[in-house]
Amino acid sequence: MSDVTIRPIRSEDDPVLRRVLIEVLTEVGATGEGFSDQDPEIAAMSVAYDGPKAAYLVAEVDGEIVGGAGVGPLPRAESHVCELRKMYLLPSARGLGVGRSLLERCLHEARRLGYRECYLETLAQMDRARDLYERFGFLPLEAPMGDTGHFGCNRWYSLSL
Repeated sequence: MSDVTIRPIRSEDDPVLRRVLIEVLTEVGATGEGFSDQDPEIAAMSVAYDGPKAAYLVAEVDGEIVGGAGVGPLPRAESHVCELRKMYLLPSARGLGVGRSLLERCLHEARRLGYRECYLETLAQMDRARDLYERFGFLPLEAPMGDTGHFGCNRWYSLSL
């Protein structure tokens, strides 16, 4: 049985998380303009999520970073709406319950930070991720909310917190 840990991000995690993000986005064909690999924050996620209305969590399996996820304000949306951001897991971490644990903690953080709604964007081909979101009660939307700049995403969801 694997030892799974979910913890707040630290500055020394930044380069590893960037590699994880790029690896997963490359795996699903989601790189380039309109995708999160172009976001400046991926170089220093610990800094980007250090604000009073944001949190980023790191997932470790047996002491190795295998992914992460965060919450923060949704640009150009009402202040009670957060975005589930940059939730990525390496293939080796899938099927172990890591995604479920990470999502539970992110939603807990969103509530703690005072958000009442959580929005996310994903891709049609990310079936397992979409299944997880739907199991948590996220409902599909017809169009994106806010302005994330991720026009490459083609599936949008929202959850009332």
